[in-house]
Amino acid sequence: MKRSNRLVLLIGIFLAIVAFVLVLFSLGGQSNQPTAVPTTVNVVIAAKDLPLGSKITADALGTKTIPIAERPADSYTDVSFVIGQTARQPVTTGQLLTSVILSGGGQVTTLDCPAGLVCIAVQVDQVSGVGTLTKPGDHVDMLVALTAEKFPVVTLNPTDQSVTVVSGLNSTSVKLLLQGMQVVGTLLPPPPADTGNNAQASPGSNGDQTSLNGQQQIVILAVTAQQSEVIKYSQVDGSISLVLRSADDFRDPLTGEPLPPETIIPVTTTGITLKSLVDDYGVLVPELVEAILPAQPSTKP
Repeated sequence: MKRSNRLVLLIGIFLAIVAFVLVLFSLGGQSNQPTAVPTTVNVVIAAKDLPLGSKITADALGTKTIPIAERPADSYTDVSFVIGQTARQPVTTGQLLTSVILSGGGQVTTLDCPAGLVCIAVQVDQVSGVGTLTKPGDHVDMLVALTAEKFPVVTLNPTDQSVTVVSGLNSTSVKLLLQGMQVVGTLLPPPPADTGNNAQASPGSNGDQTSLNGQQQIVILAVTAQQSEVIKYSQVDGSISLVLRSADDFRDPLTGEPLPPETIIPVTTTGITLKSLVDDYGVLVPELVEAILPAQPSTKP
């Protein structure tokens, strides 16, 4: 009886050893199999033409399989990163979408001026140019301020018809002259060379070019020939500012594509002078205060 039990125990140990060896061989065989390395990747492309300023919707996107070695570093592999963004360049069907197309960055080397319009450059700074954050595809309005030097206040003498320039009056005038102009290109100064001694970005600046540094920007606008004359006059004899408009004012809410210019209704404004500020906004006019000084004692002998 004891011998039989011993035989069963030995057989069990032998089977356990065999099973253990088989497991080791199985694992070793799997580890020796080469792992398949992906050679292709799916990238996001445009499924239809996207005009400048279009809001990119899901139906405007597709994917394309390309070799990994040919994938640009700034391309996208997931459409969710692209949906809802703005096309900062005209995009054709099948074109690969990159961060430059969506951010408006990069150096402007060519300019595609829309048919029937002309393109004109306006120089602004961070105050007059909405922080120099305007990008291609945006729409802007233009304010102009003309000072008293440009608008002299005069009186006409009815007797001899002589003209007298009146001093002491404020004749500054501000008006929103042009509306809904599309930005087709922007130019910023090159970033400063990294010498390794650059100070850390101030809190809230995130290390980008949105910090307050007095930066200048060239904004290239697509306008009519008549508008170009207005802009040039304002550049020469006035002070201009660009006002950024909501992109939704100029896009179809369903397709996200730009609306025809003739369908956009301009906003009516009154213009502002000192008189209108006083009459319509209640700005107080300073009053002349006459101070009566005490009589000075006579110094005569």
